[in-house]
Formats: sequence, structure tokens, C-alpha cells
Amino acid sequence: MIDIEGLLIENPIVAAVRNDGDLEEVKTSSVKIVFILYGSISNIVHICRTLMDNNKIVFVHVDLIDGLKSDQKGIEFIRNAANPFGIITTKQGNIKHAKNLGLYTIQRIFGIDSLSLETAIKSIHTSMPSAVEVMPGVASKVINSLEKEVGLPIIAGGLINTKKEVMEALAAGAMAISTTEKKLWE
Repeated sequence: MIDIEGLLIENPIVAAVRNDGDLEEVKTSSVKIVFILYGSISNIVHICRTLMDNNKIVFVHVDLIDGLKSDQKGIEFIRNAANPFGIITTKQGNIKHAKNLGLYTIQRIFGIDSLSLETAIKSIHTSMPSAVEVMPGVASKVINSLEKEVGLPIIAGGLINTKKEVMEALAAGAMAISTTEKKLWE
């Protein structure tokens, strides 16, 4: 198995694609890891194959795919039909099932207050994903707390638009950042 921590250290910028225009641009970018944040049950296989044909490491945010119920059968469909490197989800049950299917897993959490952070830490300890994506990614205090508490690679995502914000997230303890800001993909 690939070491996700090493993969993120070597590739600290992750492209988050939200539409077909982003997909076209990321194909020729130097970014290696891509988070798919859009699509439907009818085109997700094509999106994944397009990226994999361009040597990208693909994670599908299963909660955001139109027409796909993000449950065990939905994850099985993604695994069997699209075969991404892994999935992203906010649901701890999906993390466990995807891991059982051999997928890498990223649990997305929202650090909006102390209660949500406490709940997220408990959920992460229960589900034990491969990595954690913290939203918003500019929340360095949340990143720092999570990094100390969960001992897993942290990916900061959301509202990261400048190189300074990338550096702040990495300095706070994130191993990588995900962004839709194309100028940061290079």
C-alpha cells in the first residue's frame, strides 16, 4: 500500500475540481492529487478515468455526487465502476466501509466551534480515516489542535486562495492543502 503521509508530503498542493472547466485545466497541471467535488452517477466514471489517464491520484467526494446515495452501495459503485485511489466523506460509517473495500479515506470535518471540533475528534478516533480534511483550511488553530489530537495526516481545505494561506496552513500542522484556486496548482 502507498503511504498517504509520504504522498502528501511530496505533493502538498491538492487540486479540488468543481466543474468540467476545472477538470480540463487540472489535466495538464503539475498537480498530482485531485479531489473531485462534483459530478453525477452518469459521469463520475468518465471524470475519474480522465484524471487517471493523465496520471492523477483521484479522490471522489462521495457526498457530492448527484444521483449517488453516499451509503455502502454507493461507495461500492464508486469503487467498482470508477476505481479511484480513495474517497472523501463527512460520514464515519462511509470511512469504515470504504476502508474495508481497500480505498484510502479522507474524512472532511468542519471546525466552526469548539463543540464541532470535539465531535470531529471523537468521530476521527472511531473511524480512523487515512487522513483528515479540515474546513475551512484557514483555521490554523483547528488544524493545530487536530494534528496533536488525532495523529493522522491533515489536509486543509476551503477558502485558501493565496500562497500565504498555504504556508500558514502548512505551518499550523497541515500536511497538504486542497484548493480550487488554479494559480496555486502550479
